[in-house]
Parts: sequence; structure tokens; C-alpha cells
Amino acid sequence: MAKREVKHPEKQVDTGAYSAAVEVDGWVYVSGHGSLDMATGEVVGEDIETQTRVTLEHIRKVLTGAGCSMDDVVKSTCHLADIGDFDAFNRVYSEFFKGVRPARTTVQSVLPGILVEIDVVARKPG
Repeated sequence: MAKREVKHPEKQVDTGAYSAAVEVDGWVYVSGHGSLDMATGEVVGEDIETQTRVTLEHIRKVLTGAGCSMDDVVKSTCHLADIGDFDAFNRVYSEFFKGVRPARTTVQSVLPGILVEIDVVARKPG
């Protein structure tokens, strides 16, 4: 039951003391990601749609590194700086998850300069 760290393939800056994801027993736990430029650490996008898209692209890249796809996600937790952005957020989110969508929790949270943060749990195929 050894843990394996999964890294973001483009990350060049230190954004904290955590792994992008951890794999254990066929499960992949992806840390909360936001809309950051992985080379500079700067926020990318000023609107919820752009930030949601960038965030989910980061998650997709981490999942790919773990041997998973978005279809393997079974649970997501989504934090919005303003719950009033839910409809716009949900439209973009829906583009990334087709078929049986993950169970999801979406809440309003205090976020450090970003509009959305998402973490997911995925089950490796096979």
C-alpha cells in the first residue's frame, strides 16, 4: 500500500507543501488546484469561466500523469469565491465531465486571490 506522488508536468514554482496528487491502491487523490500559471504562480484569467477551464485543464494533466482521465473521476469538491458564479462555473465544468458525472460538493469559500479551487478523487482504470 505504498503511496506514489503524482506531479503536475508543467509546474515550475513552489505553491506550497503538498503533492499535486497522491496515488494509493488504485485511487488518485488530486489536491485542490486553481487557475495559476505553473511557470510563474500568477493567476490566469479574471472571470469564472476562464479560471474554471484553466483549473480543470490542470487537473486533467495531473490525472493523465497518474494514468487516469476525467472519466475516472468519482468525486469532486469545488470552492467558489462567489456562489453567485455557480451557473457560469457549472456550464464550463459540464464540458469536462460527460456520461456519469462525479459526485460533487460545491461551496462558497474564502480563496487566496482566485475565483475557484477544485480537488478530485479518481479510480484508476483496470
